[in-house]
Amino acid sequence: MDRFWAMPSRYTFEIKPIRELLMQYMPRGLVIDPFANRSKIASVTNDLDTGCDTDYHLDATDFLAMFQDASVDMVLYDPPYSARQVSECYRKMGRTVNMQTTQNSYWRKHKEQIRRIVKPNGLVLSCGWNSGGIGKKYGFEPLHIRLVAHGGNHNDTIVVVERRMEN
Repeated sequence: MDRFWAMPSRYTFEIKPIRELLMQYMPRGLVIDPFANRSKIASVTNDLDTGCDTDYHLDATDFLAMFQDASVDMVLYDPPYSARQVSECYRKMGRTVNMQTTQNSYWRKHKEQIRRIVKPNGLVLSCGWNSGGIGKKYGFEPLHIRLVAHGGNHNDTIVVVERRMEN
């Protein structure tokens, strides 16, 4: 585990210590990003917002469901960090906000798909306000945790790099 300080940004992978960690673990092969926004780091990108220049504009669960079992080398997982953020995002896109989009099942569905599609020994880089990552329950072991403090009244960003354990 390590800790850095950096200015906050809505573009998570542009924050220097987060980008450096990502580059440290970046594999060769298929890297996907279900919440890419303007990031072009992944091989295949997605964002619900049609204003973003991404390969797909699907709900993240539908995007992840497109991939075959054990076919992905790395997932860049930077979802909305809270139910409020999910709600704001869905409303902005004219989507329905309900219990399925604001409860833990929202993130659980992603994790189930990520478990299915990531190759054994494949990686997930998760960002959020907690260090849960994808988790042992879904077959992942932590390799690196990076806390990025933003100062003042800003929440820290916690980045967890995990490896899919062998079956």
